[in-house]
Amino acid sequence: MLEDTVKKILNARVYDAARETPISPASFLSRRLHNQILIKREDLQPVHSFKLRGAYNKMAQLSDEQKAKGVIAASAGNHAQGLAMSAKLMGVKAVIVMPRITPDIKVQAVRSWGAKVILKGDAFSVAADHANELIAEHGYTYIPPFDDIDVIAGQGTIGVEILRQHSGRLDAVFVPVGGGGLIAGVAAYIKYLRPDIKVIGVESEDSACFKAALAANKRVTLDQVGVFAEGVAVAQIGKVPFALAKDLVDDVITVNADEMCAAVKDIFEDTRAVSETSGALSLAGLKKYIQQTGARDETLLCINSGANTNFDRLQHIAERTELGEQREAILAVTIPEHPGSFKKFCRTIGKRMVTEFNYRYADPEQAHIFVGVKVKPGGEDRQAVIDKLETSGYPVVDLTDDELAKLHIRHLGGGRPKEVFEEEVYRFEFPERPGALMNFLTHLPADWNISLFHYRNHGAAYGRVLVGMHVPNGDRTHVEEYFDKIGYRYWKESDNPAYRLFMA
Repeated sequence: MLEDTVKKILNARVYDAARETPISPASFLSRRLHNQILIKREDLQPVHSFKLRGAYNKMAQLSDEQKAKGVIAASAGNHAQGLAMSAKLMGVKAVIVMPRITPDIKVQAVRSWGAKVILKGDAFSVAADHANELIAEHGYTYIPPFDDIDVIAGQGTIGVEILRQHSGRLDAVFVPVGGGGLIAGVAAYIKYLRPDIKVIGVESEDSACFKAALAANKRVTLDQVGVFAEGVAVAQIGKVPFALAKDLVDDVITVNADEMCAAVKDIFEDTRAVSETSGALSLAGLKKYIQQTGARDETLLCINSGANTNFDRLQHIAERTELGEQREAILAVTIPEHPGSFKKFCRTIGKRMVTEFNYRYADPEQAHIFVGVKVKPGGEDRQAVIDKLETSGYPVVDLTDDELAKLHIRHLGGGRPKEVFEEEVYRFEFPERPGALMNFLTHLPADWNISLFHYRNHGAAYGRVLVGMHVPNGDRTHVEEYFDKIGYRYWKESDNPAYRLFMA
């Protein structure tokens, strides 16, 4: 299977549409991390993503009869743009079914290549079902985003370019993983010619379907998938990619949202390219690899797989970058409620920069402050700040890794309610579309009172929402039954320390 895949890669037809993208040295990052770090620039493709390679190669294999009937795909992202451009170049009708929550920038990009866009449903599964209905009705040929050997071969041409463009020492190549088409193609070619080079997959920790499949030695379907890195938000790795990659990949590293945001900044500082979060995923994994192994003086390459991000999402990415680089600690600190306390607290902090300070009067004796402090990367300096504060008599709760604190509490004002009542607090992901809130409210019983609500648009397909509810005692045990009917992802946060300190 490996040899056949390599032959397909070498014979792949991609360059009528795709470009041979350069490898950029990351000079600033290399000096900082004491390794030679290289970035393969798939963000420079005409559709700003590697997906063009696989889509075009698959279409190049179609018969004249198939091309005459047209092609179709269900996609909310980069595959849709790659297919749309490929179809335009070949003069083939293309239909793309996209969920209604797809950001306008991606819808308009697909339409700009001449494809017909159909918006259907609020989830990818609904869009995929509708695509299958259209296939049955019109005879379109479905072009899969990753689970196809010709698509894999097209993506594998990236591996060909890497070895041709960099013939010297190369210790490891880091590849983002969603459905697995990219890593299957790249790993097949590199391991066939240079088995000494490590191929390491990188996944978002909330959509790590490849790592789960390796652990189970079979493909598994994740119960839930995070959407922060939309380009790799896949619940199950493809059948063909897994059959190839499971024996070729040396390791899989998972990273969180903050680490991806930090990698977006790193790519920008070295190349001036604004990567999408899934595009920076492999660099985040590369950095984590160095941290975990202590690698030094090695040559490490990562693939910037795409740069299709909404402009209004950049604020959120920038906000989380300092946390991803471990350069900011978010702390809840209890100080005495009397004049001069803040000045004394700052004196204890010393010459460190205070990045954030949120406070509202709530108690005549004690004040709970939400504070951000600049620290050095690595975690040791953060712990030193906490130790110094506690030694000085300040109770401290470390909220640096608390999603509720970072997404909501730091932006909320208003303090505590005057009236004491039982409140249930949940964090949700709502689809970014008109009617999502009304759908939520419609499913709640009429006698439930919303006591807290916070939402911010992050330019993504899903909005992060914090909701507090005054639930009659008789219904409290059934709260989550109502939420399950709504179908939105949720987390119970009633006992979250950030909420208890600042809002309860």
